[in-house]
Amino acid sequence: MIVTKLRAATTALLFGMAVAAAGGILTATPAEAAVRPAVGKPLQEAIAAVKAGNCQGAMAGIRRAEAVGGLTAEEQKILTQTKQYAEVTFKGSCGVSSAEGAQAKFDGDYRARKYRDVIADEDLLRKFGALNATNMVVIGQAYYLSGDYRSCVKYANSHASAGGSMLELASRCAYETHDQDLMREAAMNLVEAQGTPKNWSQVLGLAEAAKQLTDPQTRDLYRLSYMTGAMAKGDEYMTLAQLLLAAQLSSEARAVVEKGMQLKLLVDARAQRLYALTKQQQAADLANLAKRGAEAQRAPKGDDLVKLGEDYTGMGRFADAINAIQAGIAKGVVDADNAQTRLAVAYYGNKQKPQALAALAKANKTPNGDMVAKLWSIYMRQH
Repeated sequence: MIVTKLRAATTALLFGMAVAAAGGILTATPAEAAVRPAVGKPLQEAIAAVKAGNCQGAMAGIRRAEAVGGLTAEEQKILTQTKQYAEVTFKGSCGVSSAEGAQAKFDGDYRARKYRDVIADEDLLRKFGALNATNMVVIGQAYYLSGDYRSCVKYANSHASAGGSMLELASRCAYETHDQDLMREAAMNLVEAQGTPKNWSQVLGLAEAAKQLTDPQTRDLYRLSYMTGAMAKGDEYMTLAQLLLAAQLSSEARAVVEKGMQLKLLVDARAQRLYALTKQQQAADLANLAKRGAEAQRAPKGDDLVKLGEDYTGMGRFADAINAIQAGIAKGVVDADNAQTRLAVAYYGNKQKPQALAALAKANKTPNGDMVAKLWSIYMRQH
């Protein structure tokens, strides 16, 4: 693991510094080092004890040196270096009095797979100012490796400032819980921070597993896959185009097929037949557009106007889409979440991002509507 390598590098650096500093006591006389014999001799004995693996002997020498009164600045410096040398060498097992010692204990506990001790070491690291982003990720890993996946997710989410590695860890831990809601939430946090096609594919796959998705919500998930680059297979382009055709959104369907053909993902005879069908239906839909608009205006509810606005959006007629959808919302609609989402997408296409995000904030009447709106919000904020 990358984190393991970081831990090893950090430990090697600290150990090397401590050995170099403390080793100087062995080669310098008390006069040269400005250290009185009463201080220098027990410190030399402490270093010898460290080299012999005698933890208690090392600490005894350090305590005798500490007991000498009136330590000079140089004596205090060498005493501190000797402590660090002992603490790093013994990985904090003989006590910790410095950031280096706390780090050494933490690293030692992780290498020894004492994951509960690693988690408990957080307070020790914080006490000595050694709790950094890398250590936070390691603590999160300790939760994961100890099998406490829910605590891992909770810890990772509350320490998201540690960076992308922490969010990736939260997603991995959430997966191990098999809790779909927790998995979606963690994946959404990850894609919000790192909007890669891979992360979008993961979060959209989890979103598709939500129960009782409506047809408009399913279309939106496919649209987001298409727009984020997560859609990478010809069959996925075919499915989205067919969903759009079934909803009488032929202009958008044609654009999807043409994009798939441009990317060389739709190349066979089946794709050619689908393309011909999108052009045929688009021609019929455009010829019938005025009639549909008049019927939508006469309808008692506004859902047909919202649907007309969705079609306008697929044509790139965003201002017309906004007007139609707003009129539909004013008349009253059955699916309020979808109406607000359609309005948001039209606003976004018309380069009115603040209005788009405001509309999405209102698409929260149902859990699935709220989920889809949040995904659109993430996409719009990233683009």
